Amino acid sequence: MTDAVQKILSNYTSDNPGTLGKLYRLLSHGRLGGTGKVVILPVDQGFEHGPARSFAVNSPGYDPFYHPELAIDAGCSGYAAPLGFIEAVASRYAGQLPLILKINSHDSLSAEKDPIPALTASVNDALRLGCVGIGFTIYPGSAFWREMYEQLREVAEEAKACGLAVVVWSYPRGTAISKPGNTAIDVGAYAAQIACQMGAHVVKVKLPGDNIEQDAARKVYEAENIPVSTLADRVRHVVQSAFNGKRIVIFSGGGKKSDEGVFDEIRAIRDGGGFGSIIGRNSFQRPKEHALEFLHTIMDIYSGAKK
Repeated sequence: MTDAVQKILSNYTSDNPGTLGKLYRLLSHGRLGGTGKVVILPVDQGFEHGPARSFAVNSPGYDPFYHPELAIDAGCSGYAAPLGFIEAVASRYAGQLPLILKINSHDSLSAEKDPIPALTASVNDALRLGCVGIGFTIYPGSAFWREMYEQLREVAEEAKACGLAVVVWSYPRGTAISKPGNTAIDVGAYAAQIACQMGAHVVKVKLPGDNIEQDAARKVYEAENIPVSTLADRVRHVVQSAFNGKRIVIFSGGGKKSDEGVFDEIRAIRDGGGFGSIIGRNSFQRPKEHALEFLHTIMDIYSGAKK
């Protein structure tokens, strides 16, 4: 075990050996294994956004085998997906790649202003399929926050008892928050804190903007001169809000961008003390050879091999 991984795991002393072992496996796999950084490939977009929007731009992505093969060839730390994709590939790639089962999901067919995902898989499914952990989405700001938090409490308790890691997608959304507020720095930091307080081992959040949504928060940010002018500053503040960096915080890649646009974001995550990326569309929507080069560059930035 490297010093970097040992330091991270020392922040999870309440967890049982099974869960610690799963976190160790995630932190030790792939090109970034042992560095304390991770790059995870998530492919839940077919469920969340629809197959054409997700895979038509790179049609091999319709095939569930394409994504774990991309993750393995790129040296990703893990692969996260809903039940159907994980069931389709788990036997073929057993032991070759840490798998995270996304156990709740939401689709874009209903125009919900206050979203709530449906439970679409279980902790038992994750155990049956040999996963290292479960993934669960919450939408802070939705009118259904109470139901989501209570569901997360139940499944997190079950997952930890079974020796699995808990990865929480914490995405502010709903009528209580403006659309620009979904990625406001105060809201993003709050979302990370909520996920940590709910017992997440790994927190997935969006990269925050420099806007502040809440008037009460704005007064504090201004009075305390909290730095938020650069993306690295904002990443640092989100990590600070996740128990002062004592929980693993990773950042989503969002919609497809240029290579350099993503690389600039990766540098900011690295410089701000983020633990890595969970990057889907910007990976699997590129042709495979391009995606491999793209992901290797991201990993080299995180490892320090590239500036």
